Amino acid sequence: MAPPRGDASAAAEEAMLAQLEKRPVCTILIIIAMQTEALPVVNKFQLVEDPNTVFPEGVPWVRYHGVYKDLNINLIWPGKDPSLGVDSVGTVSASLVTYASIQALQPDLIINAGTAGGFKAKGACIGDVFLASEVAFHDRRIPIPVFDLYGVGLRQALSTPSLVKDLNLKVGKLSTGDSLDMSPQDEATIIANDATVKDMEGAAVAYVADLLKVPAIFVKAVTDLVDGDKPTADEFLQNLATVTAALNETVSQVVNFVNGKCLSEL
Repeated sequence: MAPPRGDASAAAEEAMLAQLEKRPVCTILIIIAMQTEALPVVNKFQLVEDPNTVFPEGVPWVRYHGVYKDLNINLIWPGKDPSLGVDSVGTVSASLVTYASIQALQPDLIINAGTAGGFKAKGACIGDVFLASEVAFHDRRIPIPVFDLYGVGLRQALSTPSLVKDLNLKVGKLSTGDSLDMSPQDEATIIANDATVKDMEGAAVAYVADLLKVPAIFVKAVTDLVDGDKPTADEFLQNLATVTAALNETVSQVVNFVNGKCLSEL
């Protein structure tokens, strides 16, 4: 007797993932929300902008691509908002661009890189770069049983013990919301999430990556201390350039470490 359709589908998916873990990573998708954060990585790997977009007509999303060692690298920046001309930050753009990029490019691994706020109470300092162990939302409050868990949307990042050890990276939990500031309600959920860093895209990328079964890691550099004594916006802008350089260096190290390795070796 043939197994139920659902069981057969799950078995095929597990077999596919097992096969992926045994072959070297070939195609990397790097998702970065801000142009200031993206361009140093573009320049580092000598990526070029794709004039023939793989995305739907009219969207502002930008793809940079190139070959580095044994890797096909695709860096996707969501572009500027067509009406206001600012970077298309936040969970909506991140979700859409992650979904479209996976569909078009079929990556073996996603790297979501960017700046983030850090919590000094959890040991974060300006300029620290963290690899997220897990990601969750802090601004999707649905106080109904089970829906509350859906709102938090806790997901594990790809486990990369060798990468963490080799690069001596700090590891912490990442919490995501669509506001730069932090309301008392957000703060309570962030504490419940046991987060060391907070951003505006990570958990959205993780949701889509999990949905489409693409492993993802999250590299976040601290521009501001959320529980510090300086206004968040001022501190973010003051440190953005310096911290972006640290982010670029770490992303470069991560890419070099991934080259030639399969997922199980990370």
